[in-house]
Amino acid sequence: MSNNLKTLRDSEAMRWTALLLLAFAMFCSYIFMDILSPIKDLMQSTRGWDSTAFGTMQGSETFLNVFVFFLIFAGIILDKMGVRFTALLSGAVMLVGACINWYAVTEAFQGSALDVWFTNHLNYIPGFQELGIAPFYEGMPASAKFAAVGFMIFGCGVEMAGIMVSRGIVKWFKGREMALAMGSEMALARLGVATCMIFSPMFARLSGVIDVSRSVAFGVVLLMIAMMMFIVYFFMDRKLDAQTGEAEEKDDPFKVSDLGAILTSSGFWLVALLCVLYYSAIFPFQKYAVNMLQCNLTFHELNPGSFWAGNTVTIVQYLIMLVVAGTSFASNFVKKSLKAPFLCITVIALVAFCYMGYMRQSAATVFSVFPLLAVGITPILGNYVDHKGKAASMLVLGSILLIACHLTFAFVLPAFKGNEVGGIIIAYTTILVLGASFSLVPASLWPSVPKLVDAKIIGSAYALIFWIQNIGLWLFPMLIGKVLDKSNPGVTDPTQLNYTNPLLMLASLGVAALILGFVLKQVDRAKGLGLEEPNIKE
Repeated sequence: MSNNLKTLRDSEAMRWTALLLLAFAMFCSYIFMDILSPIKDLMQSTRGWDSTAFGTMQGSETFLNVFVFFLIFAGIILDKMGVRFTALLSGAVMLVGACINWYAVTEAFQGSALDVWFTNHLNYIPGFQELGIAPFYEGMPASAKFAAVGFMIFGCGVEMAGIMVSRGIVKWFKGREMALAMGSEMALARLGVATCMIFSPMFARLSGVIDVSRSVAFGVVLLMIAMMMFIVYFFMDRKLDAQTGEAEEKDDPFKVSDLGAILTSSGFWLVALLCVLYYSAIFPFQKYAVNMLQCNLTFHELNPGSFWAGNTVTIVQYLIMLVVAGTSFASNFVKKSLKAPFLCITVIALVAFCYMGYMRQSAATVFSVFPLLAVGITPILGNYVDHKGKAASMLVLGSILLIACHLTFAFVLPAFKGNEVGGIIIAYTTILVLGASFSLVPASLWPSVPKLVDAKIIGSAYALIFWIQNIGLWLFPMLIGKVLDKSNPGVTDPTQLNYTNPLLMLASLGVAALILGFVLKQVDRAKGLGLEEPNIKE
């Protein structure tokens, strides 16, 4: 390499390749995280999971992270053992948990010895039951209990991977386009949500025979690919350390006082609380969003032999989605003369994508539009934070959009039930705006953490934020499920539920986040945290 290109990190192509490996691995994990979300109705009809069982299983993903403090240990492992070791460990843990989750929803599990054991056990867990935090309850279907065990293990791996990826991006991009890198990683990863929404129902209904385990098997295969991405990243990262002379393991042992330095930072606490409020209003919602749309939109039955009811349209729509994502993302980096043509293609492809979702009469394909606007604007936001700053202000804007979207879902969308076209337009617009508001977080919040703590303990800082975030991600899927069941006594049809109360609960999280956003801006001004300053000093 030339004198100006001494390491892989100095090569723009190499550091973005490293980012692509990490982002694609997270893309696969995001697919598995929501693999059952678009088929909640099928889980009730084929496995007997009501909203409480579904919500309890979905919330179990973060149970070990929160109550066994696994995420704290994950941060310590990351600081002590480094990015490479943590990448391989997180990939393996995700895969093991996913395999258990898959077996739990297969026909083979039904009536097996494991089925009988889980039916008769784990109905009462001393201590946890009294505190109201038990991951199981009496009457919970055995398949949901065992699936929850697998999801707990998967959750340990995926959250460990999340902090590892954040730390890896800091390692490869610090002093460069870090906010752009973090925003781009999350934009690609969140395409996993759209992929899940499009393909999970297709695999579940393949050949006209409903089998929910096929959807989960699809996710397991993708996690195998994610493991391969982590292995390739392992060798890239090792070569970087060989070039820089940096040691993968830390010279200084981890000390409890390191956590003390993090916890005494008011800026850290405000960012952490903003994170838990914001993410709790989004991720748990994703798990119920398809069912919410089924309850509030008017769909008609498709002719089984029509093009719109077949699997070919699924592939075509997904390819169009890739065009939307690719052209909108690339429009941020092409020459000015090419920007307008790229954006025109994006708009035309997005309209086609939405039209196909409408014609397919599927709530899952309607919600699959969720991350598409974010893919295009996240690099813009990240680039703006890198060069202009205003990260705290973006968090305030994101909270305002979040509140508006949940209130629209709660009150405006139900008013259009029966109006097939009007309801779809309201749904698409609100979903796109919600996805866009979500993109404000990775572009502004995550790159702010290195400004608040010492570089030596940044892994532990991310782990603490993720742990606090996980409390919300454990609690709110269960709360939504319980509120849903309490708000709909006697309703047995999963497509006729009233979602007003759960949506009001999520909107209130946005209000709390908005208040904290203004407090963060004041603290930033008073203490000079630099959250409103650019990452790249020009």
